[in-house]
Amino acid sequence: MISRQQRRPQTPTPPVATQTLPVGIYQQQQRKPPRHIPKTFERMLDVHDLADDFYLNLLDWGTDNVLAIALYHTVYLWDASKGSTTELVTVDEDTGPVTSINWAADGRYLAVGLNSSQVQIWDCADCRRLRTLECGHASRVGSLAWNDLILTTGGMDGKIINNDVRVRSHVVNTYRGHTLQVCGLKWSGSGQHLASGGNDNVVNIWDRSTSTQRLHRLVEHTSAVKALAWCPFQTNLLATGGGEGDGSIKFWNTRTGACLNTVETGSQVSSLLWSNKERELLSSHGFTQNQLTLWKYPSMVKMAELNGHTSRVLYTALSPNGCTVASAAADERLMFWNVFGDPENAKKAAPKLPEPFSHVNRIR
Repeated sequence: MISRQQRRPQTPTPPVATQTLPVGIYQQQQRKPPRHIPKTFERMLDVHDLADDFYLNLLDWGTDNVLAIALYHTVYLWDASKGSTTELVTVDEDTGPVTSINWAADGRYLAVGLNSSQVQIWDCADCRRLRTLECGHASRVGSLAWNDLILTTGGMDGKIINNDVRVRSHVVNTYRGHTLQVCGLKWSGSGQHLASGGNDNVVNIWDRSTSTQRLHRLVEHTSAVKALAWCPFQTNLLATGGGEGDGSIKFWNTRTGACLNTVETGSQVSSLLWSNKERELLSSHGFTQNQLTLWKYPSMVKMAELNGHTSRVLYTALSPNGCTVASAAADERLMFWNVFGDPENAKKAAPKLPEPFSHVNRIR
C-alpha cells in the first residue's frame, strides 16, 4: 500500500510594509505642519494726510502688482515689481478730496471717486484720464466696485449706480436700498451678485439680472457695515463685519439669506480678506488693539494676531499673488504683512523681484 504524506500547516505570511494603515494613523501622518505666520510687518511707510474716515475706501492693489493709495487730494501708485513711485493725479479743491479708489480687473484702469460726486477713470499705463462720470449722486462717492466694464458707485446719498464706462449715457440702473451712505460694495466672483453695506447697518444682496430688485435685506448688524468679502472657494458665502458698537463677523448664505454664523471680535471691523490659498479669513480692527486677526474657517479659531498699528486700521488690500497684505491706519502708516505666504514656496519662486518700495520710507 502506498501511504498518504501528511501536509504541515503553513506558517502565516507576515504583513508587508505596504499594508494599509488604520485611518487615524494615516491622517496623522499626512497632516501638514503648521504654517509659519510672521507676527511683525515686513515694511512700513509713513503716509501723511491719509483720511481717518471709516466710510471711505482709499487703498487697492491691482492685478498688475501696482498699489494705489489716496492721500487727501492726491492718488499715488507704487509698482511693487519695479519699486517705482508715481503721482497719478492731484484733484482740485473744488472736486476733492479723493473719497474712493478701485482697480479694474485688468490692473490698468483705476476709478477715482471724489467728494464732489464725480468719478474719474484713469489709464494708469499712460497716466491719462479717460473720462469723468457724472453719476447722479448728490454728494461724495465713498465706494466703488468694477464688474467687467460696469463700474458700480456707492454714494453718501444712499444710492448705488451701475455705469457702463463704454457709452456716453453711462448710467445703466440705480439700486435704492440704503437710507444712509453706502460704505462698502463687492461683486461676487461670478459677477452675478452684488453685496452692499451701509451706515444704516444694512447689508443688501442684489442680482445683476433682476435690474433694481434686491434679493435679500440683511439687518442683523447693529452698526455700519463696510467690511464685505465673498468667499473664493464656496459659492454664495459672504462674510460681513460690523463697525464700532457691533464688532461682529457674520457669515451668510446669499442664496437663502440665512445667517450661518456670528463671531464676536470685540472691536470695530473695518475690512475682511479671504485667502485664495487656504481656508482662512483676515479681519482688520479698530479700538482697542488696532490689530489684524487671522482666522481659520469654518472653526473661526484665531491663528494669529498681528500688531503694529497704534490707531485703528482703516483699509487693507491683498497683493495679486495672494501672499502679502497692505494695511493703512489712522496712525498714517502703511504696513506690509506676509500673512498668506508660504516661505518654502517663496524660496522656490523665480525670478526674485526687488523688495517692494525699498527706496522710499515715506510718502508725501
